[in-house]
Amino acid sequence: MTDRLQQVGVVAIGRNEGARLETCLRSCVGKAAAVVYVDSGSSDGSVELARKLGAEVVELDATVPFTAARARNAGVQRLTELSGNITYVQLVDGDCELAAEWLKIAAQRLDENPKLAVVCGRRRERFPEASIYNRLIDMEWNAPIGIAKACGGDSMMRRSAFEQVGGFNPALICGEEPELCIRFRAAGFHIERLDAEMTLHDAAMTRLSQWWKRAVRSGWGFAEGAAMHGKAPQRHYVRQMRSTWFWGLIVPVIVIAAACLTRGWGLLLLLVYPVMIVRLTLAARKRGMTAKDAWAWALLCMLGKFPSMLGQVRYWLARLAGRRATLIEYKPACGSGGQ
Repeated sequence: MTDRLQQVGVVAIGRNEGARLETCLRSCVGKAAAVVYVDSGSSDGSVELARKLGAEVVELDATVPFTAARARNAGVQRLTELSGNITYVQLVDGDCELAAEWLKIAAQRLDENPKLAVVCGRRRERFPEASIYNRLIDMEWNAPIGIAKACGGDSMMRRSAFEQVGGFNPALICGEEPELCIRFRAAGFHIERLDAEMTLHDAAMTRLSQWWKRAVRSGWGFAEGAAMHGKAPQRHYVRQMRSTWFWGLIVPVIVIAAACLTRGWGLLLLLVYPVMIVRLTLAARKRGMTAKDAWAWALLCMLGKFPSMLGQVRYWLARLAGRRATLIEYKPACGSGGQ
């Protein structure tokens, strides 16, 4: 291990990731100064597996709602307790495998620029051909290189910057990384996406119902993010929220009202959806997507307005009722944890 990697600690988080977690931890243990695994109530032997592989384990109190944000905070805290020499923290989800050279590349870049709070790289799907959903997620990860507004769940963070802004908001069930990055940028730090392989991700998304739940979760994140940082200058998730309301609620209401007033002829207004799908498909083709993927992406984009709308409604109903948020999970457990 190089001297630079002696400054790096890894925090992996998971819940019933099974064999995916074994792959994740094997890519981390021995590659950094310390590896902490934070478990959110797994019942598949994940805790025992992590200890067997040499990771320090933190088991979250199940009486407090689980969130990825809460787990990551706990992991960073435990890293700090284990070693005061940790300068950089690599965050990785338990369904991801770190690329062999990523830790060295990321730490070097953070060394070079003290104004960087976060660096991330290319996250790829492990099985993009397993389903159209996996392929579209792989495309989603393919964001532009350079200075960015936010990172994803896998990233390397400067520990001092993380502590300066107070870490993740533990109450957020999704969208915690962009929210943290807003505070990083407000504190004068930058986020950069590097042209380097970072992780392989296993979405394991093969059913429409999984994609639907993920879209519901995204809708919740849009609503909560806009409620927290929707005002200028951030305007966080305002555009996404308005688009969801327009296509997921306003247009259907207009169509129903028009149909009632015109003896059903107003239903022709529903043609606006296939028109939009064609427009989105053509735009995707210009960006280099295959015809099959472009059509699927456009169709799911428009269909996704409805579960996203449901997610926003769920957020506001929960907020008005004063209820705590709970995880919206779309991924099945992986199995026995490799044991």
